[in-house]
Amino acid sequence: MQLAARCRKCGRVMKSERVDNYRVKMSCSCGFSDFRTMTERVKTVNPFYHKAGFTPFLESEKGKMVLTMQKANREHLEIISLEEISMLVSSDFDLPEVLQGVANKIADQLKVSVCSIYLMSEGDLLLAATYGFDPSFIGKIRIRLGEGITGTVAKQRQYISLNRASQDPRYKSFPELQEEKYNSMLSFPIADKQDIYGVINVNSTTMKTFSDDEIYFVSIIANLILSAVKLRKRFAAGDRGAA
Repeated sequence: MQLAARCRKCGRVMKSERVDNYRVKMSCSCGFSDFRTMTERVKTVNPFYHKAGFTPFLESEKGKMVLTMQKANREHLEIISLEEISMLVSSDFDLPEVLQGVANKIADQLKVSVCSIYLMSEGDLLLAATYGFDPSFIGKIRIRLGEGITGTVAKQRQYISLNRASQDPRYKSFPELQEEKYNSMLSFPIADKQDIYGVINVNSTTMKTFSDDEIYFVSIIANLILSAVKLRKRFAAGDRGAA
């Protein structure tokens, strides 16, 4: 099924290509691309809207019905958050402002204490946005490839999820961030098949085990950030060429 959508940059009709059961990649001839979520219950008017609901159980175990309803509502909120983030990363805002907005929305959706976004800069990971840490550290915290959990994720380009991060042998503490008080950690790479562009870190004070749904949610956002970074690099290269 092809989705009709217009490019937010040039206005042309974009082509759609299903990536998996949940994502559709939208591509424009001008070079702009975007990822959108698509549920199995496709709506004709708005294919990205999925109304929260649950299938009733003919059981006396009330807890199961409550859990099912909560899961459906969480999925509904995730789709709304992804739509908002998709619009943010494809906007005309400067990249630092976009990344800060994304960090805020991730933390709000996952109900975590900290969300930080690192981008590659001169061969290292540089803190580019954060929710939960002191914003004065943005642009000052550098992590080498292979250093700590974050550097390991960047080097291997594979996510790491831990519920006792400080006890992991790869863990490295940054005293200024006071990371030792955060137990759970999800670190996800922002990467394509060839290169690493950054890392998303999510931290919680509780010993939380991140679910597959939550990890998948962060993976989609990593793809959206990747698109935003590449797009702005192309525009910056075009401006230099024109000059």
